[in-house]
Amino acid sequence: MGKLDGRTALVTGGGRGIGRGIVVEFAREGADVAINYRRDREAAEATAVEVRALGRRAVVLQADVGEREGVEAMVAQAVELLGGLDVAVANSGVAARVATVAKTDPAEWRRVLTTDLDGAFWTARAAIPHVVARKGVVLFISSIGADAAQAGGAPYHVAKAGVNALAKVLAKEVAAAGVRVNVIAPGLVRSEMGERLIRFHGDAVLQTIPLGRAGEPADIGRAAVFLASDDAAWITGKVLRVDGGAWM
Repeated sequence: MGKLDGRTALVTGGGRGIGRGIVVEFAREGADVAINYRRDREAAEATAVEVRALGRRAVVLQADVGEREGVEAMVAQAVELLGGLDVAVANSGVAARVATVAKTDPAEWRRVLTTDLDGAFWTARAAIPHVVARKGVVLFISSIGADAAQAGGAPYHVAKAGVNALAKVLAKEVAAAGVRVNVIAPGLVRSEMGERLIRFHGDAVLQTIPLGRAGEPADIGRAAVFLASDDAAWITGKVLRVDGGAWM
């Protein structure tokens, strides 16, 4: 018996990195999964193959989460193809180019917030009626960057802080309907984004992690399974920092 047997889930940005880790762990625990991607269909299809190898259904859906109409169509497709939606995971995100606030290009500000914050909003907005119908779960993927707020990273850190606030507001709005809403805030994870940071900073960045290693996508996936499952039935409106102890 898996912790998510009989449930259906949508994971945005589910083809690679943290999203893939969540998709695979969901399937391992019995869920059927809709895998969203923006450009890399090949990676999404490869992840779908992994899901099917675990005996679960997988559908691959293209959408740019920063575009409301596309997100609404994607969610409707997921519901139609999977027969409902128990869990929605707003995971899609992009990194910001390093620049001070004074020197941040307005186009860069808009690019990052469109995906990282607007995308989370559009995903939740479209999914909520379907998740409410199943008394399900909404999960957001944020970052400990929202806490650290490091110099040079305003678009990304502000977007992720906004995701944390969005989740808390939504949790209060849907609790009476039996829906739980939580956030996972990863630290440094060996995704494409994380590997770029490791290459840029070298081993010094790993020395800031008390447990001595970067996270793996599966570490985030297992945390997502917990929050999506009945094991977390009395947890809502919380930010779970999964970071090897980097932020305490």
